[in-house]
Amino acid sequence: MRRFSLFRTSIFIGISFGLILSSFYVDAAEREITSSSAQAGCSAVLLKNQEYFPALLKAIDEAKNEIIMSFFLFKAGVHKNSYPDRVLAHLAKSAQKGVRVLVILENSGDHDRNLDAENKRTKQLLEAKGVAVYFDSSRKTMHNKLIVIDQRLVLLGSHNLTQAALKYNNEISILIDNPELAKEARTYMLTIIKGAK
Repeated sequence: MRRFSLFRTSIFIGISFGLILSSFYVDAAEREITSSSAQAGCSAVLLKNQEYFPALLKAIDEAKNEIIMSFFLFKAGVHKNSYPDRVLAHLAKSAQKGVRVLVILENSGDHDRNLDAENKRTKQLLEAKGVAVYFDSSRKTMHNKLIVIDQRLVLLGSHNLTQAALKYNNEISILIDNPELAKEARTYMLTIIKGAK
C-alpha cells in the first residue's frame, strides 16, 4: 500500500513538473512573439463586431496621403445615415482634402446581379464625390475586405461595407500598424486593378 502511495506521489510530481515546464516554454514563446512584433514595429488591435466601424472612420479621417480599399460588397445609397453611406461620406471628405482614395469592388460578371447592382451604385456615388473606383476582373472572385492607409495601416478581416456587417453581425477584423505589411498589401491591391484591365 505504501509502495502504491509513493508511486502515485512520484507520478503526481512528474506531471506537475511537466506542466510547469510546458508552461515555461509557452510563456517564453509568447514573449518571443511579442518582442519580435515590437521590434518589427508592429502593433495590432482586434476589432470585434461594432468596434470596426468607429475605428474605420477614425483611420479614414486621419489619412494624410492615400487610402486604398478592396471590398467584396460596399452597399451605399440606402440612406445618408446608414453605416456604409457614412463611410462613403468620410471617404469623400478625405478625397476633398487631397487624399488619394482608390476603391476596388467585386465584379461577378453577372453571376450575382444583386451584388453587381449594389457595387455599381456605390461606384457611381463615390465617383461623383471624386473617389476613383475600379472593378476587379470578372474572371476571378475578389472576396477581400482590405484597407491600406498611408502605406502604414492595414485593416483586414470579415467586415464588408454593409449595414448588417458594420452594425449587427458577428464579425471580426484586425487593425495593424506595420509599414512593411502595408506596402505588401497595397501592391497586392494594385495588382488586382492591373489584372482587371
